[in-house]
Amino acid sequence: MKAKSLLLFCLGFLITVCCCLEVTANIPAKITVTKINYQGWQDSYILSNGQVEAVVVPKVGRVMQFRFKGGEGTFWENDQVYGKAPNIKSEEWGYFGAGGDKTWPAPQSAWEKITGRAWPPPGTFDSVPVTARVNRNDVTLISPIDPFYGIRTFRTITLERHKPVMKITTSYEKVKGKPQNVSIWIVTQLRDPVAAYAALPQPSIFPEGYNKQSENLPANLKVDNGLLSLTRDRNKSHKIGCDASTLLWMGEKVALRIGSPRVPGASYPDNNSSAEIYTNLDPKTYVELEFLSPLKTLRTGEKMDLTTTYTLIPRITENAEQEARKILGR
Repeated sequence: MKAKSLLLFCLGFLITVCCCLEVTANIPAKITVTKINYQGWQDSYILSNGQVEAVVVPKVGRVMQFRFKGGEGTFWENDQVYGKAPNIKSEEWGYFGAGGDKTWPAPQSAWEKITGRAWPPPGTFDSVPVTARVNRNDVTLISPIDPFYGIRTFRTITLERHKPVMKITTSYEKVKGKPQNVSIWIVTQLRDPVAAYAALPQPSIFPEGYNKQSENLPANLKVDNGLLSLTRDRNKSHKIGCDASTLLWMGEKVALRIGSPRVPGASYPDNNSSAEIYTNLDPKTYVELEFLSPLKTLRTGEKMDLTTTYTLIPRITENAEQEARKILGR
């Protein structure tokens, strides 16, 4: 009888433990939004789901960092401008090339006609503080109305509860002025990578898998079985466009996959590119993984949006191309 009672007790104990584990597993991960001072910029925010964290800096109008909690950042940051305020009147973008993730209007070729200057980027999109609307689980950045485009931007940053994933939904709202044919352009500046990759459709709309957007092609550019790869040239800047829906940044210890599905049959800027990769020369050692929305003639009262998804992936092998193929299914 004692053995039977002990067996029943142990069985009951195991059932209780299993039930508790099941309940615990079903408890949603908590998303936290914490106000901080980030690199001298006050009123910044860290979003965390316990696995990853995103740093949002309204003072400079961008997402400045995305990383595993306690880990090294993947986004490039210009430490020369830490804590400084952007200057919309500056004629030199070098004054405020802060880094991080931001949005510009595309095509770039229209900037001079619309704003009166071909470079630097339109100030309201790149060099002004924005308003932050903070909710329990997300942060939305809201820009002023750009005087040239008549557009206000909204960027809502969220984290998935149980995954190392950030999503940013960027919206353009046409508030005033004549209709503008425009595309949402997402520019993510990342630290110098081991390599950068694109998962090309098979077949691609481009005969070589890409279109050339700079005088010379990027270093070590290769296309093989649907995988485009390249590295950063220390001495020259380069850029290509493609029709990929997924790009990949490969660091030494972690990879970052960024995706935004291409819309079949839609018209895109820059020779019909839905994704682009730019590599910068020294001493600013960064690359840009970029996505564009389809072109749309935006009229007063209308909106358009583009969602980009960022997934952090720990590296498990030393072979970068092999790992990239596994991550991208190529």
